[in-house]
Amino acid sequence: MKSSVIIFPGSNCDRDMDVALKKHGFDNKMVWHNDANFPKSDLIVLPGGFSYGDYLRCGSIAAKSKIIKSVIDFAKSGGLVLGICNGFQILTETGLLPGILQQNKYLNFVCKNIFVKINNKENRYFKNCKKDVLELHIAHNEGNYFCSSDELKSLEDNNQIAVTYCDENGSENEENNPNGAIKNIAGIFNKDKNILGMMPHPERMIDKYLSGTDGSIFFENLLKNLK
Repeated sequence: MKSSVIIFPGSNCDRDMDVALKKHGFDNKMVWHNDANFPKSDLIVLPGGFSYGDYLRCGSIAAKSKIIKSVIDFAKSGGLVLGICNGFQILTETGLLPGILQQNKYLNFVCKNIFVKINNKENRYFKNCKKDVLELHIAHNEGNYFCSSDELKSLEDNNQIAVTYCDENGSENEENNPNGAIKNIAGIFNKDKNILGMMPHPERMIDKYLSGTDGSIFFENLLKNLK
């Protein structure tokens, strides 16, 4: 399976994502934001980082990059697009996903391991995933997901809430919500479930000696579902 990772000025998880994808069997290419197109791909990834230094709103300048038109066309044709952290912010700025990512509730940068519960496995990202709760990593200042009441109802009605912050047993409450996100939302789909944006970093959890292996579960499962 072929993947492409889009690099923006200020991306800092693009290499991590490249390592993770290749380690788990993807033929990955790195694509510069100022290119008009990307190679033939089964998956496009918008990585984490601080694109354009997070000037203005996070992801807002990157959302106007030259490559984004091709990303939007690919997504609208049914191609899989994954946005992690800053990539999630970019997806909301392009309108490919609803809502916004605003500053964390306690106005602090959060960097730690957290648990997320998979809420929907009827998609190519999580279908047949062997765990319902994953331990992943977060590192963000603007991860507080917010949307209007109408958007939230639509997310719930269409089963678009992908993952939610929880404890290791899958219980959701304010204590395990690291940033104040509405309904503990850590990641969402578009209506067709081919676009996934989430704040946690699976690419940081692919080695038992460095961090953990639940990220490997995510990538291995995704590859199987694409074959």
